[in-house]
Amino acid sequence: MFKAWLLSKDEGKFHAALRDVDEQDLPDGDVLVQVLHSSINYKDALALTDSAPVVRRWPMVPGIDGAGVVLRSSHPGWKPGDRWILNGWGVGETHWGCLAQRASLQGDWLVPLPECFDTRQAMILGTAGYTAMLCVQAVARHGVAAGDGDVLVTGATGGVGSVAVGLLARRGYRVVAATGKPAEAAYLDALGAAEVIDRATLSGPGKPLQKERWAAVVDSAGSHILANACAQTRWGGVVAACGLAQGMDFPTTVAPFILRNVTLSGVDSVMQPMAARQAAWAALAREVDTAQLERMAHDLPLSEALAAATRIMAGQALGRTVVSV
Repeated sequence: MFKAWLLSKDEGKFHAALRDVDEQDLPDGDVLVQVLHSSINYKDALALTDSAPVVRRWPMVPGIDGAGVVLRSSHPGWKPGDRWILNGWGVGETHWGCLAQRASLQGDWLVPLPECFDTRQAMILGTAGYTAMLCVQAVARHGVAAGDGDVLVTGATGGVGSVAVGLLARRGYRVVAATGKPAEAAYLDALGAAEVIDRATLSGPGKPLQKERWAAVVDSAGSHILANACAQTRWGGVVAACGLAQGMDFPTTVAPFILRNVTLSGVDSVMQPMAARQAAWAALAREVDTAQLERMAHDLPLSEALAAATRIMAGQALGRTVVSV
């Protein structure tokens, strides 16, 4: 038996509870793993609080992130004792996830844990850090270099935003952090933000074209914030969009794209090919300041996952919530 958060619906009524689960109830997988650390991402918070239809199969163990060691494997690439990271692949949505002490996974989903990280550090990063790196890579791939102008990061005190601020600053970009938590300006300064602005300046309806401000944008908000960010992006700039914290809608026009040559680059972390995942984690291993990771980290035991999810949905989270399993 092992402990796991189990989500269920009984006659339409939602239940979330930390329960004892028998190993024989695990879904099919060619690798049995011990989960040492997980994390609470926005998607996990949605699932744990039943705030959106994230879960597509019931019952479900949530947890889109995990890191730990292999216990048993029939996959040729993995053997007992190997250290691994998991991000996405529908885990926590259609396949039991990692807010549990054990998981049965597919070896093709796992990335080797870089030697410079322990499992806790890997989950301070987690899907948020991996997604932030994909966004930073999209900015660089588009040709925006340090010195080309300000780079806006929205949702800057959240997981993706926090890591993106740190990564961009270490690459030499001048980062402008947008947040609804002005009291956390010192936190963003410590991560490398050159300027902090109130997200209220971006969160309402705006004109299709506005004053050009940003050489690039990393956006995890969507909705009006994304629309205004696009409207303020300079000619030839790029907007890497990876989230929907404000909303799934996108109330804008084609004007920024056809009049200013702005590129909107969508970033999906769930189904990235393995080569892209490994490249992102290798870049994180080279570039992450482990001292900054500690500034982002909020540790809690598995039993407090639901409470943490509730805080995230209330907009009270800062940085990354790491779960010791």
